[in-house]
Amino acid sequence: MNSRLRIRMLVEGALMVAAAQVLSMFKLWEMPWGGSIVLAMVPLVLFAVRWGVGSGLMAGFVFGVLQFMLDGGFAIGWQSIIGDYLLAFTVLGLAGLMKGARGGIFTGTLIAGAARWFVHWVVGATIWAAYMPDVFVGLPMNNPWIYSALYNILYMGPNIIITLVVFAVLYQPLNGFITGRDIDA
Repeated sequence: MNSRLRIRMLVEGALMVAAAQVLSMFKLWEMPWGGSIVLAMVPLVLFAVRWGVGSGLMAGFVFGVLQFMLDGGFAIGWQSIIGDYLLAFTVLGLAGLMKGARGGIFTGTLIAGAARWFVHWVVGATIWAAYMPDVFVGLPMNNPWIYSALYNILYMGPNIIITLVVFAVLYQPLNGFITGRDIDA
């Protein structure tokens, strides 16, 4: 990658991370023990699909650090900081696996959302298990894996759906940007 293109990628990454941070402040809904419905995945997935996995992972990592520092950092120890912030947002960069693929923004969103849900699920079932209630959404809870799956899908499901809807609406106008055809290398 030439230096001009690299600078463009870095600037776009910084702008997308900043946009994600601003969007994360407008919570449509927030869970009691962390997790919320926001539009923050949109710019991060867009960046990853445009520039690829490596750049996407780095942008997700930077966003995870900012989320922990600026969003209150709801954690019970270093393990949950690494899992729920650094790793969970870094894996959004896996959307970059779909760079250049036809309709890759949609499959990339599903990959990124599923990966983030998976990280939160494992962290919730292992680290947060001690805080599991006896009853959740009207169901008796005695298995932390089931509880974590339900808890995390309640906000990750809507986040994935909202991100898909935004991309469906903006797909035609953003198609050249998503595919990188706007870059005159």
